[in-house]
Amino acid sequence: MNDLTRLANSLMALDDKLVSCMKCGFCQAFCPVFDETGEEGDVTRGKIALVENLAHLVIQDPEAVYERLSRCLLCGGCNFSCPAGAPTMEIFLEARAIVVSYLGLSPIKKAIFRTLLPNPRLFNTLMKLSSPFQGLFIKKDNSPQNTACVPMFKAFIGERHIPMLAKKTLSAKVGPRDTPAGKSGLKVAFFPGCMGDKIYTDMSEACLKVFEHHGVGVYMPDNQACCGIPSLTSGDLKSFGKLAAYNLDLFAKSKFDYIITPCSSCTATIKEHWQNAEDLTPAQRAFARTLGEKAMDINAFVVDVLKVTPPEGAGQGKTKVTYHESCHLMKSLHVSKQPRDLVKMNKDYQLVPMKEADHCCGCGGTFTLTQPELSAKIGQRKRDNIVASGADVVAMGCPACMMQISDMLARNHDSVKVKHTIEIYADSLS
Repeated sequence: MNDLTRLANSLMALDDKLVSCMKCGFCQAFCPVFDETGEEGDVTRGKIALVENLAHLVIQDPEAVYERLSRCLLCGGCNFSCPAGAPTMEIFLEARAIVVSYLGLSPIKKAIFRTLLPNPRLFNTLMKLSSPFQGLFIKKDNSPQNTACVPMFKAFIGERHIPMLAKKTLSAKVGPRDTPAGKSGLKVAFFPGCMGDKIYTDMSEACLKVFEHHGVGVYMPDNQACCGIPSLTSGDLKSFGKLAAYNLDLFAKSKFDYIITPCSSCTATIKEHWQNAEDLTPAQRAFARTLGEKAMDINAFVVDVLKVTPPEGAGQGKTKVTYHESCHLMKSLHVSKQPRDLVKMNKDYQLVPMKEADHCCGCGGTFTLTQPELSAKIGQRKRDNIVASGADVVAMGCPACMMQISDMLARNHDSVKVKHTIEIYADSLS
């Protein structure tokens, strides 16, 4: 199939989904970007009007079309709340892919998506070499969030405070695992994700501690690749397909009951998108469907499968913690109560409410890089609500949110610490 035929077929498939949008504007109330700009072109209804004329506009001014489509966090708020059930996330992902197939990827994205991410050994080697020398390029800010500034890259990342690379990746620390089911009678595949392997290793080690405590066998193969969500959301379906195929072959080497991740974006990708990746063999696609049914967030697994439930009157400790609803965790995976239950399991913490707990933090993956000012405005609103809660700690179930919220708290010189909910629960285990 040549590129023009593929493009025409993609446009026709997209047209079939566009008719489900009634243009009612209900999505305005759930769009964090529209909240900040008030521009009709930034809300779902406005973007769908743009997509309806995509065939003409992508030839007329592809850069402007891509810029407008990029002003979306893909938080799923519109998809979650649409009374007509319009598949808005699918529409925007497909529209981005159509524009990218016409426009092409930037050289930086092409290098990352097509050279670095599909080669986990290369990626791991690069991280191993970079970690000891990161102090030469970044300046630690001594914040409670353990972030750092990068003065020499200020032109690219602005005033952003970024997390430090782990001294050792998770895979280097613990190696591959393939342990049998214990007292739980269950065995899981563990997918820590890029951030869980290379930055937030404490989060991943907390997951392993929980599995061990509950007698859960673990299959964690070496050299796992990225789940592919950065490629998918950037419109690079070719790279996404390669990453999905690589990981599917890796996890097909063992038998397990569930595949668990501490990253809601990874979970949603495995659950919803791997099975639709390009160029999979029939066997890979069938396994992707099976894997999608087994994919679970760590919070949901511990509460819903392992049946961990806080006792009556729990969550009255001295340390105040508030909870941020990660978009993919709540809106895509419908996990909301379980993370709060895990926090309550730790007797040292007291869970306090936060205004607009389910409002997006402003990360949106590459959105925080391509739309830094908008990302910071949305993030500042989240930061203000966290601080107003009076909490000492803010907990969440997504490492991307941890990165964004740590940045916003560090920029404002706040003392609030950032933790994954599984870390708080793991700390309560002997």
